[in-house]
Amino acid sequence: MKKGVSKKCLLVYVALSSFLALQCFASGAANAQQELVVSAAASLTNAFGEVGKQFEAANPEVKVIFNFAASGALLQQIDKGAPVDVFASADQKTMDQAKEKNLILAETRKDFVSNGLVLIAPTDSKLALRGVKDLADPKIVRIALGNPETVPVGRYAQEVLSKAGLWEGLKPKLIYAGNVRQALDYVSRGEVDAGFVFATDAAVAKDNVQVAAVAEGHQPIRYPVAVIAGTKKKDLSQRFIDFLLGSQGQSILARFGFGKP
Repeated sequence: MKKGVSKKCLLVYVALSSFLALQCFASGAANAQQELVVSAAASLTNAFGEVGKQFEAANPEVKVIFNFAASGALLQQIDKGAPVDVFASADQKTMDQAKEKNLILAETRKDFVSNGLVLIAPTDSKLALRGVKDLADPKIVRIALGNPETVPVGRYAQEVLSKAGLWEGLKPKLIYAGNVRQALDYVSRGEVDAGFVFATDAAVAKDNVQVAAVAEGHQPIRYPVAVIAGTKKKDLSQRFIDFLLGSQGQSILARFGFGKP
């Protein structure tokens, strides 16, 4: 009887030990992959999707989680304590604000790409639109651009229109978008007559929009990236930035139309 009980106890012990070992292995496997949260400007959506895949391939222990939105909206999220490791904005002003609020590690800040601003229209548009001055034509009644308060592409557009002496006069026609991709969608769907987007965004929707003109008269469009001050993954975050600045990252970004910083 005692031998039977001992044997039974032994079997239970072995089974329990195996279960615990399996649980530890599963837990270890799950914890082996670190998550890196990257908040990035909406215009980087397609390019960063590919960057993330290649970075993960080179770093199998890492899972990159992207959060795309207008740069200003991302800054507000970070300022409110959103768990972010890396921030990439579409303008210098937003990153300057992040620095002023001590939200980034200033020494990690780097410009990693450049872009251009274009005036676009739906592909089937019959309107004569060859430059920003044509926007004053009464036939053009709706113009999409990002809200200058939070969307960099909107600020660049405002700068162009202000220098051309058109900003105040065009205000009744302006349709503000929450980010550059929303402005692009408005034009793609033909809901507006024209819009301002980054050159890389126009390329993404080339089947639905036409570039009417290159918008000039704005400050250089350079995108900065930095490590968030509160991250617990500083080394990993820096590794991601180094990847962006390296030959592989720059090659991917170039394929999506971005220029050198």
